[in-house]
Amino acid sequence: MKGFPNIDGFLGTRASLTLDLVAIAMLGVLAVLGLSVYVVRFRQRYALHQRVQLSLVAALAALIVLFETDMRINGWRARAEASPYYPTWVMPVLAVHLVFSISTTVLWIWVTAAALRRFDRPPRPGRHSRSHRFWGRVAAIDMVCTAISGWLFYWLAFAAN
Repeated sequence: MKGFPNIDGFLGTRASLTLDLVAIAMLGVLAVLGLSVYVVRFRQRYALHQRVQLSLVAALAALIVLFETDMRINGWRARAEASPYYPTWVMPVLAVHLVFSISTTVLWIWVTAAALRRFDRPPRPGRHSRSHRFWGRVAAIDMVCTAISGWLFYWLAFAAN
C-alpha cells in the first residue's frame, strides 16, 4: 500500500511484511511447541525436547528483535487507522496481547534458564522436573494466548475493512 514507510506484507491486508511474517511464524511456533511437548511427554526424548526448545527460544528471540525494530522504526498505527475498529477494539486487544506477550517472554526466559541450570547433561527427569513441568505448561498456555490475541489484533487492525 502506498504511503506507508515500511514494506507491504504478502497476505493482502494493510499489514507490513514484518507483521505478516510474525502472524505466519506464530503458526510454526505453535506447531514446533506442540511437537516438543509430544516428544518429551509421550516419547521421553529429553535431549530432543531440549534441542527443540533452545532452537525455538533462539528463533523467537530473532523474531522479536526483527519485529520490535520494525515497530520502533516504522510503527504500525498508520496502517491500522483505516480499520473500523481503530481505536475502539484495536487498542484494548493490543493491551491484552501485550500482557500475554510480555509475560510469555519473561516465563520462557525463566523456564529456559532454570532448566539449563537444574537439569543434568544430558537432560533427564530429576528434582526439578515437577517445577519445570508446571511452569513449562504455564509458559506454553501463555504462548497460545499470545498467538491468539496477536492474530485477533492483526485482524482487527489490518484485515478488517
